[in-house]
Amino acid sequence: MSFLRENARWLATGLLLGLGSSFGQTYFIALFAGEIREAYGLTDGQWGGIYTIATVSSACLLILFGGRADTVPLSRLAVIVTGVFALACVLMAVSSSIWVLLVSVFLLRFCGQGMMTHMKATAMARWFVATRGRAMAITNLGYPVGEALLPLVTILIIATVGWRATWGVAAAVIAFVLIPLLIWLLAQDRSPKGSNGGQGAPGLFGKHWTRGEVLAHPLFYAFVPLLLTPGFIGTVVFFHAVHVAEVKGWTLTAMAPSYMTYATASVTMGLVAGWAADRFGPARLMPFVLIPMGLGMFLIGPAETPLGWAVALTLVGVTQGMAAALAGTLLPTLFGTNHLGSVRSIATAIMVFATAIGPGITGWFIDQGVTYPDQGVAQGIWCIALSLALLPVMFWTVRLQTQKAPG
Repeated sequence: MSFLRENARWLATGLLLGLGSSFGQTYFIALFAGEIREAYGLTDGQWGGIYTIATVSSACLLILFGGRADTVPLSRLAVIVTGVFALACVLMAVSSSIWVLLVSVFLLRFCGQGMMTHMKATAMARWFVATRGRAMAITNLGYPVGEALLPLVTILIIATVGWRATWGVAAAVIAFVLIPLLIWLLAQDRSPKGSNGGQGAPGLFGKHWTRGEVLAHPLFYAFVPLLLTPGFIGTVVFFHAVHVAEVKGWTLTAMAPSYMTYATASVTMGLVAGWAADRFGPARLMPFVLIPMGLGMFLIGPAETPLGWAVALTLVGVTQGMAAALAGTLLPTLFGTNHLGSVRSIATAIMVFATAIGPGITGWFIDQGVTYPDQGVAQGIWCIALSLALLPVMFWTVRLQTQKAPG
């Protein structure tokens, strides 16, 4: 309790950034998939293609812009990003052109899933050192809280005022609730907590790695499949929820409670994984992260009722909670915090890229007659195979952490 009390302002900032990112996350945008496809005359594959182009573009911009988290005070950067975020919601509400739709989705993805997630993780990793895993786990709760609360509320608002007006409501929430709260919370600055003289915590070999040094080391590329997979699968599961409902003969209302079970699992395992990362080191979590997701993907095809869908999403949520804790702790532990914004922008861009290609690839298969539930088996096999492949990567990483700098 003393940890929460002493760090309430900073933890609340992270929670708010995570929760606020919801309007640019796939699960939220996917709630409008049916209406968007109908309004613009799009197939599943075409809508997935637009989503892919917009998200890939946002990942590219994130690589260029993400380093601002190292140089621009969060109090200023957060306000700029959320202001553009609100504008993106307005564009979604008024758009009548596919080109404007593309720009709107691009801005939603860049601001929401990209920059707000990036700013949150970078700030928590820099502000906390010895308790980094705990801080990440607590502030990561903002994501499942949004996943638990927003879908059902949004579905009800869409049914009441229509899908375009619902985007107007989202813009108002960002402009008149999120931005003022962030300005108030960030009115006080914070130095790294528990670090060496306030200079940040070093990584492997006792140094702070630059982006170039990280990209030159083979260890980073060994992590790439792990960075890609939760984003890819976690995105398409939610992106194609409307399609799954159509295939299974379910309603979105009947499926909505599954978001709550997903969020509960994500919260629980995020807290457990955060504690485990502080206790045992984040590298030791790597081989176990994807196993629950793999099991969940095997269940989507055979599911005959929304209860089966809820069980599958719960297992996916277990992985997402663990992956969020791992993503927030592994990079600063290995590569230090002084250049973390620049380094994390690459990792975040990879994760965003994964969320970009997922809807396009799976949407194309749907257009070819392969339903998403049928695609789940291949995704489940990939998760289990990658978990086994990550065992030697874990041992390699742990060994490097015990070595001194070369030369």
